[in-house]
Amino acid sequence: MAFSDLAPEWWPFSGGATALIGIITLYFIAHQLSSRKIDPREPPVIAPAIPVVGHVLGMALLGGRYIKNLGIRNRNLPVFTLPVPGSRIYIVADPSLAAAVQRASRVLSFTPIIPEVTERVLGLDAATMEITRKNLDPAPGEERGFLADIQDMVYQWLGPGDYLTELSLDAATEMRDEIAACASSSKSTDLLSWVRHLVTVSTAKYLYGPQNPIAVNPALESAFWDFDHGLGSLLMNVFPSVTAKKAYQGREKLSAALHTYLLQGLHKTGSKIVQKRVDIALEHGWALPAVAREELSFLFAGIVNATTSTFWILVHLYADPALLDAVRKEIEAVFERPGAENGKGKLRVADLKDNCPVLVAVYRECLRLGSDTYSTRLVKEDHLLANQYFLKKNAVVQIAGGVIHADSRIWGDDVEEFNPKRFLDRQEGDAGAGGKAKQNNSFHPAAFRAFGGGKTLCPGRHFAMNEILAFVALVVLQFDMKPARGGKIEVPRKNDSVLPVHILEPIRPVEVLISRREDEIARNARNVEFIV
Repeated sequence: MAFSDLAPEWWPFSGGATALIGIITLYFIAHQLSSRKIDPREPPVIAPAIPVVGHVLGMALLGGRYIKNLGIRNRNLPVFTLPVPGSRIYIVADPSLAAAVQRASRVLSFTPIIPEVTERVLGLDAATMEITRKNLDPAPGEERGFLADIQDMVYQWLGPGDYLTELSLDAATEMRDEIAACASSSKSTDLLSWVRHLVTVSTAKYLYGPQNPIAVNPALESAFWDFDHGLGSLLMNVFPSVTAKKAYQGREKLSAALHTYLLQGLHKTGSKIVQKRVDIALEHGWALPAVAREELSFLFAGIVNATTSTFWILVHLYADPALLDAVRKEIEAVFERPGAENGKGKLRVADLKDNCPVLVAVYRECLRLGSDTYSTRLVKEDHLLANQYFLKKNAVVQIAGGVIHADSRIWGDDVEEFNPKRFLDRQEGDAGAGGKAKQNNSFHPAAFRAFGGGKTLCPGRHFAMNEILAFVALVVLQFDMKPARGGKIEVPRKNDSVLPVHILEPIRPVEVLISRREDEIARNARNVEFIV
């Protein structure tokens, strides 16, 4: 029976027109419902273009770019609300409010989210998850669980101190050996792939010893990057063996290899921090196959951001000869020439951080441009952020690093451009032309989001800086690069259409010709001794 047969005689519209009117009416009702605040003090609500599910679809289809674009379009909002099915996401886009979130760590906590993420990404079993969820966020004096113990240990060991120095020297030495073994090549080389290989092999060795799984089976290197590139799909956790096939298979291969490694007791030949991590997991009742999966997460943490950060620094340096020359001169100035003691040159990692301000400025600017990551928190109870904005229990708060890093009010009108000078205070002329320079730390402390902030500030940030600067110094001293097809090296855009779980990769490869330098410092750098 047609609608027209049911409609009253006075109804003036056809069946098709009536259906269209109904759809439009439902859309506006749903849109209004999606725009409503659940409390008058809740941050301004940005309604999705498609009611209810629009924001979820936007994030799934556009990755990190979706929220970043929302934040840029609504720059006047320091925090705003995204209604999603069954919950809310509060996006914080202002450094002062980001600091307020960080201060409220007992109420706004990342810890309850960790088990859900690790279960999906690492494929942990139910028994392990039961252990992991125990005593997640203990107050002082309360019984401690696995996560509290492992986090405290990592923060303590990787904080400034003797072990940080020891691990940094081990890492620099392994990278030195890998880089020194690279020969000149007349063939085109993908710069990111070149860096990936060197960082992956050296990191696996200094963390897990000479018999680490990647050293035993080099094919696992590609499995590792398959795992990395499918993290977003693994997080979705919808039949991952099908929807994230390569990442799933890569994870399973690496987990099996790490299990064999642990069964053979080879972790005892690895770094002290890996040995301690394994001990803590076993003390809390983890089975060895689950420990192997947990160690995959640590290997991931050691490799991925170091790789992409190093790539961006190198491509920006070699794309700008004047900048490269300034950085090379800084490194050469702190490079101690070989003496009679052992015939080796010496390099202090601390000098790279403290006495190479242009190098450090390039490092920080590359992290600013490349890091669109979110610092995510769960709202454990209703909370009034900064005594102004109502946050609903069980909602999610995200400090949007990509939005803050793209705010011209913080970084200047050239916010989208690569400009390391923003991190320099110049004196006596331009730093790149022989003038003196020092680091500029005048920005709001919560505006630089590359390592997160507050209670979840990355525990490996000191080590990462040591490792990356040492790697860059070794390459800059030993190699020249030019574009494979002539002209000049072009810096590609970052690929911001993916979930920003780490420093973003380029949208396209950078093909270069890499040649060894043969001056005295370059030759001495091949067996340089890193010292405290």
